[in-house]
Amino acid sequence: MNPNYPIYIVSKGRWNSRLTSKALERMKVPYKIIVEEQEYNNYVDVIDKSKVLILPKKYLEEYDTCDNVGNAKSKGPGAARNFAWQHSIDQGHKRHWVMDDNINVFHRFNRNMKIVVESGTIFKAAEDFVDRYTNVPISGFNYTTFVQATEVYYPYTLNTRIYSCLLIENNISYRWRGRYNEDTDLSLRVLKDGFCTIQFNAFLAEKVTTQRMGGGNTKEFYKLEGTKDKSQMLVDLHGDVSQMTWKFNRWHHHVDYSWFKKNRLKRKNNLNIPKQINNYGMKLVNYEL
Repeated sequence: MNPNYPIYIVSKGRWNSRLTSKALERMKVPYKIIVEEQEYNNYVDVIDKSKVLILPKKYLEEYDTCDNVGNAKSKGPGAARNFAWQHSIDQGHKRHWVMDDNINVFHRFNRNMKIVVESGTIFKAAEDFVDRYTNVPISGFNYTTFVQATEVYYPYTLNTRIYSCLLIENNISYRWRGRYNEDTDLSLRVLKDGFCTIQFNAFLAEKVTTQRMGGGNTKEFYKLEGTKDKSQMLVDLHGDVSQMTWKFNRWHHHVDYSWFKKNRLKRKNNLNIPKQINNYGMKLVNYEL
């Protein structure tokens, strides 16, 4: 199976690596990749032209960076994510997926095994689950590195931040903003307004650490200025639930998500809930390498 809703990859300076694109190609999952105009030819040299969208300049010009730096440095991926949002609306979709460009592979986590997925079925299953509820505007997959095979996890975590691989409801009033930490900011705005987020542990995205990979905003942000500005912006926007902390020899932000325990899922009326487990045809297959 493949997802009902469109998938968008936001990419910059990574036409050679294009990890998420390669992963979806291998899984035979349709997608669009959004790039800046000056890099368009680099991407169409290695990706089918019909899959490549140019980011209109107005999205960069109108993007709210939540600071006074202006165009002095990269505005981050938020502008391209807003374009993906509007493109999905223009195509008549209810939701859309938006992903970073450094996801190496996707996993199904089942019975403490992280199993590489070779089809788009996990996206379809996640969509069907989220569509059972009226108040889940943001959902997505947890990182593979955050789920340990030796631990016990519920299939999903309720009311936390959603990073890098998001399923977004199109008709909500929010849009991406902020030069940094735009994922956390969007999640917090949704949660503060009483909505829920769902982070799937049953389905995982193996994301390469941003600062270990060239392209994107690695050079503009992290190599030049470290993580303090990134963390400080979130504290400035959401100081009521977040604070600065120093650990692992660098600055981090810490968000207290316990404030949102009261946010409860609201199931749609007259919903026909399956009475048996539906594995969507997924089977565990051993490959000889």
